Amino acid sequence: MLELRHLQTLTALRAHGSLAAAADELHVTASAVSHQLKELENYYGVKLVNRRTRPLTFTPAGKVVLKLADSILPQVTRTKNNLKRLAHGQAGRLRLASECHSCFDWLMPILNQFRREWSDVELDFATGFEPEPHHLLSEGDIDLLITTSDLDIEGICYQPLFSYESRLVLSPTHPLASKTSIVPDDLVDQTLIAYPVETKRLDVIAKFMAPAEASFAKIRTTELTAMLIQLVASERGVAALPDWVAAEYEKKGWVVTRPFVAPEGSDNRLNPITHPSSRAHSLPKTGIYCQLFAATRQSSQDTAYMQGFAKLLEELVKP
Repeated sequence: MLELRHLQTLTALRAHGSLAAAADELHVTASAVSHQLKELENYYGVKLVNRRTRPLTFTPAGKVVLKLADSILPQVTRTKNNLKRLAHGQAGRLRLASECHSCFDWLMPILNQFRREWSDVELDFATGFEPEPHHLLSEGDIDLLITTSDLDIEGICYQPLFSYESRLVLSPTHPLASKTSIVPDDLVDQTLIAYPVETKRLDVIAKFMAPAEASFAKIRTTELTAMLIQLVASERGVAALPDWVAAEYEKKGWVVTRPFVAPEGSDNRLNPITHPSSRAHSLPKTGIYCQLFAATRQSSQDTAYMQGFAKLLEELVKP
């Protein structure tokens, strides 16, 4: 029967040209190498090595087995190394999802840095708008979730990232652009342009309209931020976006933004950790403020590459 040890023996014989030298590499005796050869040759009834030549040479049958060894042994070595890296958390798969669908401007540099530092880890980003992302995390369908909701779920841990201000985004020619701040009653006859998620998960509804028992006249959805901005700029509706996202388009003159005046009783406390490009620290704390978290499973905390990703996120929020 042909085994890996036979392939290793033949490649050692080819490399060194003698039984004794091959035995030294394999850490066995020369007689053990000779016994392996005889065992294999007797099993298949064919000679593999010309022992009387110096250095020894291989028969056509021996060359066939060597060709197999050249194909199989490197794969075995790679597999062993991968298993070792997996055992030490140096390799694997990291699947991410984000509830903050405007986070790519700061998240992409982190993903690129992670790929450079952890090249043996397969990095996937879940696309689409999942209705229950925390459930996907609990069930193991994803490994890390960027979220504004630190739900109390057993086995889930939250790493605080930064806070941001959600601002009303509207066309420069919109009637509300003349106001310095926005109250819920200003929006009851407006169309909200939003991402296609449950309305209760939209900051402007959960933290602004719902506490005031107010609602938009209509909600229109789009998955793309660029399309959302285009719809707002053409006065098809208004939107609510993180301040750092809205600022990019406001600088271009496509839209303007206004702060919300949060209704009494809404929880809009501002975390002192703010996004580097956020203007939240310089504004009155009366608007809509949200905290971002990186959620992971408790069971994955000891994995080396998960710790590596957490470290990159920590670098993001350093002052």
